[in-house]
Amino acid sequence: MVPSSVGIALEHVEKRFPGGLVALQDLSFEVAPGEFVALVGPSGCGKSTVLRLVAGLDTPTHGRVHAPALRDGSRASTAFVFQEATLMPWASLFDNVWLPLRLAGVTRRQAAGQIRELLGGMGLGDFEHAYPAELSGGMRMRASIARALVTRPQMLLMDEPFAALDESTRGRLNADLLQWWAERSLAVMFVTHSVYEAVFLSQRVLVMSDRPGRVVAEVIIGQPYPRAAAFRASTAYHDACRKVSAALEAA
Repeated sequence: MVPSSVGIALEHVEKRFPGGLVALQDLSFEVAPGEFVALVGPSGCGKSTVLRLVAGLDTPTHGRVHAPALRDGSRASTAFVFQEATLMPWASLFDNVWLPLRLAGVTRRQAAGQIRELLGGMGLGDFEHAYPAELSGGMRMRASIARALVTRPQMLLMDEPFAALDESTRGRLNADLLQWWAERSLAVMFVTHSVYEAVFLSQRVLVMSDRPGRVVAEVIIGQPYPRAAAFRASTAYHDACRKVSAALEAA
């Protein structure tokens, strides 16, 4: 039985694909409601597979995955943000963000106020009629995150969402993501290859082993929020980065 304080729990999970590849083995960890957890590990260790299992897009071969149940009909359990923004190129920014609500039966008129408020809070208020081709890479990613947040999820799953962006844009989105997370009652599981990004964003960094993936180390980032850019220059930040890097090397 999973405690009520646990939003996500994976218990001795194994994932074996039809060709015989074992992606995950004896994988166990928990994420509390409202917690920000980063997941790092070698390429191919199964980080994205973990997110797919939590999202219900795949099922484990063995073990159990506990994910949030729907709180009510208007709030999604999980939302997924991929590395690519995956916006519909023929639709306006407004209509891209409206999509999950439209699929849930919410009309354009019913959704308009909520969407415009969300876009305004994400720095996209002047672009609701723009098409994806007219937006920068950073703006497209903001739109993708807005589309995920419009369902008011309990859990936000992010699979290297900023990997393709330049460092300046990535840094701004890191700071903005923490603000959006602080404003909402949701947990975040954030997959990244960047130790520096993982430490800056999260409360805990989980380090996975090479395939078959499992959690082999946990580094707690015991620094308060909000975290300004100055945090990146602090001794605590660099100490945590060294710990995560050492755990990755051992993995």
